[in-house]
Amino acid sequence: MKKHVVLYKKLSPALLAKLQDAADVTFIDEPKRDNLQRLREALPSADGLLGASIKLDPALLDLAPKLKAIASVSVGVDNYDLDDLTRRGVMLCNTPDVLTETTADTGFALVLATARRVVELASLVKAGQWTRSVGPAHYGTDVHGKTLGIVGMGRIGEALAQRGHFGFGMPILYHSHSPKPAVDQRFAAQHCSLDDLLARADFVCLTLPLTPQTEGLIGTRELGLMKPGAILINISRGKVVDEAALIETLRHRRIRGAGLDVFEREPLNHDSPLLKLDNVVATPHIGSATEETREAMAACALDNLLAALRGERPGNLVNPAVLK
Repeated sequence: MKKHVVLYKKLSPALLAKLQDAADVTFIDEPKRDNLQRLREALPSADGLLGASIKLDPALLDLAPKLKAIASVSVGVDNYDLDDLTRRGVMLCNTPDVLTETTADTGFALVLATARRVVELASLVKAGQWTRSVGPAHYGTDVHGKTLGIVGMGRIGEALAQRGHFGFGMPILYHSHSPKPAVDQRFAAQHCSLDDLLARADFVCLTLPLTPQTEGLIGTRELGLMKPGAILINISRGKVVDEAALIETLRHRRIRGAGLDVFEREPLNHDSPLLKLDNVVATPHIGSATEETREAMAACALDNLLAALRGERPGNLVNPAVLK
């Protein structure tokens, strides 16, 4: 008898056929909105879940007594209570490797766009306001040779360091739980305290996960340590930064600018003060948003789920304690 999988993310025809060949599938489109009740109705018979961007709280999980595995099409797992899932015997898998390079591309795109004021000046041209040679009022700042500070030296942090060091000749500072000798050697990087990094870096790039320890990590005090000409880049999670403090810092131009792909609340409110600031480049959480990467993420998540439902140890198991 086939297992029952609740799917709440659209798959390509090839991946959907692979899933339907292995399991009975209930597909729920946009379950965060009108179809949340359909999700609740499908959970009692669900052996597996496949999707992303839903906070599966205990009330929802209580409706799924047969649940064995969740395959999240994401690297972040802040929507899940790992201890609660482990107590319930539910395996959680993510897709940490396949989006590394694409997300690092996004981070460096934000570095360049913010430093060179690409969005602002491109809009000026499109509005027909380019009437003379660009002068000091519209100058940006160089990227090559500037100091790149990376907060969180995981896979994405290393990919950013590679781009900065080899591509732009940037000295690399990083803050993480402990030094990483291989990183130090490969990128001539220096491990340092967060305060030291903030005070010295020209670009501060956040790549760390959202946890109780990292929520609000960058607030008024930390922003105040940054150079007046520095730029903050956030490709981690919005809540790592105190957004109100960042808005005030940018409004008063205490730092040069910010490139943001993530926000405290997503989608970003249309009346957010961030949208009125010309020293902000804001993108709609596009870190992994390429056709190739999203397909690879979905394929990885599908393989994780099918392995779990076959009784095997899945790849990318986030809570291995569940198997003990």
